[in-house]
Amino acid sequence: MKRRRIEMKKIDNRAARQVTFCKRRGLFKKAMELSTLCDAEIALIVFSSTGKLFDYASSSMQQVIERHNLHSKNLSKMDKPSMELQRANSTNTLLSDEIVGKAHELRQMKGEELQGLNIEELQKLEQLLKVGLSRVSNTKVQVAQEFGQKRPFAGAFRRPSERAVLEG
Repeated sequence: MKRRRIEMKKIDNRAARQVTFCKRRGLFKKAMELSTLCDAEIALIVFSSTGKLFDYASSSMQQVIERHNLHSKNLSKMDKPSMELQRANSTNTLLSDEIVGKAHELRQMKGEELQGLNIEELQKLEQLLKVGLSRVSNTKVQVAQEFGQKRPFAGAFRRPSERAVLEG
């Protein structure tokens, strides 16, 4: 004789519902088996329709609940970017913008991307290049003097073809 399949819906008769609930202890058995076989930490809390508490915990119920609460708090924090991460992103954006600006300035100092500059900006760039060239020339003279050369511009700092012209 086959067992008939019960339709899954709420049992209307209160007494029948309570009897069915009391017979369905398999859930607790499965929780215990899962805990034993898989070394899982399990807490099962069930309230009957009469308000009676049934519970099972593979370890301490309090520890499992505290762990659950801690995990829930950590998940909610993961949804919001931390202040440290927001600051890092902000700093990254500022530094990226600064790099783009400095790269553009460097290209202008090389004589590239000069279109769109007005006369004042071109004059400032020219003055900046003159000051830089003057510093390079002064440093070149100092280095040449440190090596004891009398004529710093005719020495090793020139290309061989230029040396032949200067010396010849």
